[in-house]
Amino acid sequence: MWQSLTNILSMIRFSHTLFALPFALLAALMAWWAEPVVAWRWQDLLGILLAMVTARSAAMAWNRLADRRIDAENPRTATRHLPAGTLRVSHVVWFTVFASLGFVASTCLFLPNRLPLYLAIPVLLFLAGYSHAKRFTSLSHFWLGAALMLAPVSAWIAIRGQVVLANPADLLPAVVLGAAVMLWVAGFDIIYACQDLDFDRTAGLHSVPACLGTAGALRLAAGCHLAMIGLLACLPWVFAPWGWIYWTGVAMVAGLLAYEHVLVRPDDLSRVNRAFFHVNAVVSLGLLIVGAIDLLL
Repeated sequence: MWQSLTNILSMIRFSHTLFALPFALLAALMAWWAEPVVAWRWQDLLGILLAMVTARSAAMAWNRLADRRIDAENPRTATRHLPAGTLRVSHVVWFTVFASLGFVASTCLFLPNRLPLYLAIPVLLFLAGYSHAKRFTSLSHFWLGAALMLAPVSAWIAIRGQVVLANPADLLPAVVLGAAVMLWVAGFDIIYACQDLDFDRTAGLHSVPACLGTAGALRLAAGCHLAMIGLLACLPWVFAPWGWIYWTGVAMVAGLLAYEHVLVRPDDLSRVNRAFFHVNAVVSLGLLIVGAIDLLL
């Protein structure tokens, strides 16, 4: 049982939860600092942590279930746990069920704010839908981005649900931050998908690289990341507490994304994993740290 759990956590790349979690925590900090000020509660922080972990775990496990036959045919993914037989389908199904139930249960920590509980099932369905998107649309990268956009937006709603109900415009800072996250994720997912261009075309799967080619896909990814920086630059217009430390963080993110695009070229995709995993982890964690320092000081 322990080995199966270890394999499942490896399959869903549990450590990569840090891609979206820092943005949820950053949105939570913003939600506590925004006017009108809402009270800090430890159960809200615990709820955000549990909801993020369980929602992502359920979504990733479902992705591996939905793609197991495609993964078996793709040389790059044929060694994944389900195609290789390291894990049983039944084990992953049960893990998906338990993670989904855990996500719904975690929203009860936000009571008396009932919005997270009401929205739990629609959120899970939207997250699961991404796993099937590449079968019918090349915009699947933006679906993934929208899925991660829900992290900061949901954290804001979880903390300020009553304020949002009374004044929907209160949600605007989270939407701007979430839109930046969506473009960031879509951009690096397009870069990552360049590795499967030939397979996607052969298998009849939809992706930006399969549609535009590697060079065109990398240009679109660069455009997404440029637009992300623009949205981060606009965030102080709707969230006044940001100061010069935040601007330092935005400049840092711009530099890291520029470095990411230097690493990957149309004729050399050998450093995609370095760009995907290392640079993006620094982007998310770095912006959280800089944002927290800015607000605390």
